[in-house]
Amino acid sequence: MIDYSDNRYSKLFDKQKSQQLAMGRTTYKERIKKLKALQTALEDTYKQALRDALYKDFKKPQLEVDLSEIYPVVDEIKFVNKQLKSWLSKQKVDTPITLLGSSSWIKNESKGVCLIISPWNYPINLTFGPLVSAIAAGNTVILKPSEMTPHTSKVMCDIVNDLFEEHEVALIEGEVEVSTELLKLPFNHIFFTGSPQVGKIVMKAASEHLTSVTLELGGKSPVIIDDSSNLDKAVKKIVFGKFLNVGQTCIAPDYVFINESLKSAFIESFKKHLKIFFTENPSHSDSYGRIVNQKHFERLKGYLEDAISRNATIAIGGASEEKENYIEPTVVFDLPEDSELMQYEIFGPILPVKTYTSMSEVLEYINSKEKPLALYIFSKNKKRINDIINNTRAGGTCINHNLLQFQNHNLPFGGSNNSGIGKSHGYFGFLEFTNQRSVLKQHTLGAIDLLTPPYTDFKQKLVDVTMKWF
Repeated sequence: MIDYSDNRYSKLFDKQKSQQLAMGRTTYKERIKKLKALQTALEDTYKQALRDALYKDFKKPQLEVDLSEIYPVVDEIKFVNKQLKSWLSKQKVDTPITLLGSSSWIKNESKGVCLIISPWNYPINLTFGPLVSAIAAGNTVILKPSEMTPHTSKVMCDIVNDLFEEHEVALIEGEVEVSTELLKLPFNHIFFTGSPQVGKIVMKAASEHLTSVTLELGGKSPVIIDDSSNLDKAVKKIVFGKFLNVGQTCIAPDYVFINESLKSAFIESFKKHLKIFFTENPSHSDSYGRIVNQKHFERLKGYLEDAISRNATIAIGGASEEKENYIEPTVVFDLPEDSELMQYEIFGPILPVKTYTSMSEVLEYINSKEKPLALYIFSKNKKRINDIINNTRAGGTCINHNLLQFQNHNLPFGGSNNSGIGKSHGYFGFLEFTNQRSVLKQHTLGAIDLLTPPYTDFKQKLVDVTMKWF
C-alpha cells in the first residue's frame, strides 16, 4: 500500500499532473499494451487471489466473482482493444458552405488527471472498468476503492503497483477521510460510483474546481410484470437478478409490480426458483453470499422490522443471522408507502411487491418518484412495452430480463439526474474521460474574409443572401 498520508496526496497529484501531456500523447498501441497487461493480471496472475479476497470480504461465490467482477472488465478490455484505433483517429466532420475553403474535425484528447472513487459491492468491476476507459483515453489516474472490502482492495493495490508507475496510475487505500482529502484536489475529471447522497457531496466538491464528473448512482429500480408475460420465466430471471451478490447491486430489481390476478402464482413460482437456486436453506448454499458488514446488516434488518411493525406481509423468508451478516431471500407484500423499504434503495436481498389492476396506476406511481437507474418490463405485448417506455424515464431499460443491459458495451450505461450523470462502457466511457476538441483549419481565402470592416452596402447584400439561402 502506498502511504500518501497528510498532504502527500497533493504530491502524488502533482506528479501525475506533470505527466498528463506525455500520457495524452501515447499511441493507441501503447495504451492497448497497458490494457492487455491488466487483462493478463485479471485472467491469470491475480485471478485466484481476487476470488479469495472477495470470499473473505463477504463470502462472494467464486463463480459470481468470475461472472460479475472479472469477466466484465476483461470483456471491456477486449472491446476497447478492437475499437481504440478508430476512436483516437481524426473524426472528420462536414464544414458548411459559409466556411468554404476550410476543413473541420474532432480530436478526442485526454482530460488529464482523473480520480476514480469506487464502491464495495463490485469492487473489481467498478474500479477497473472505469480505469479501462481512462487508460484508453490517455489519462493519469488515482484510484480510491472502498474501505469496506479491504482484502479485495489490497489485491487491487498489488495489481496496480505491479503494472503501473505511480505517475500513471496509483491506488490509495483508506477510510472516508481519504476520499475527502482527495476531493479537495483540482482533478480534471472525477468518476464516482455510489449513492445519490454521496454523489451530491462529490459534485459539490468538484464544482470548486469546475471539474467534470461522471456519477453512477442508484435509486429504486422498478419491475413491471403484466398478464401477457410468461410468469414462471419472468420470476426465474428476477430471482437471479435480485439475489446476485445478495441483492447488493445498483441495478437490481428494487420492487416489483404484478397484476393482482398473478399474486398467488407469483409467490409459488418464486419459492420454487429460490429452492432450485439456493436449496431449502440458503444459509448453507455455496451460491449465496453475505451482507458486506454489520452496519448494512443492521440497516436491512431495520427495514424488515419497520415493515413488520406496519403490518406488511412477509410472504417468503424474513430470517436473519447476525453473526454471519446473513439475511435470507425475502419477499414482502402490503407495504405502506411511507415504510422504509419503499422509501429507500434497499441494496439487499429483500424484494417488495406491489399489485395493480391498471397500468395507468403503475406509470403514475413510477413517475411520482426519482428517475430510476433501471426499469424492467416483462411482457409480450409490444404496444404495452412501447407505452411504458414512452411514458416513463429511466437510465436504462431491459425487456424480458434484468441486469443484462450492463453487459452490452454498445449501450451507454448510467442514470438520469438522481440516478446518475454521464455514461460509461465502451465508446461512451471513453468519451467521459476525453475532451472532444474541435479543430477548424482554413486552407484558402473564405467568404468570411470578404465581410470584414469597413461594412458596405455590397457586404450587407452578401450577408442578406447568405442568411436567406445558406
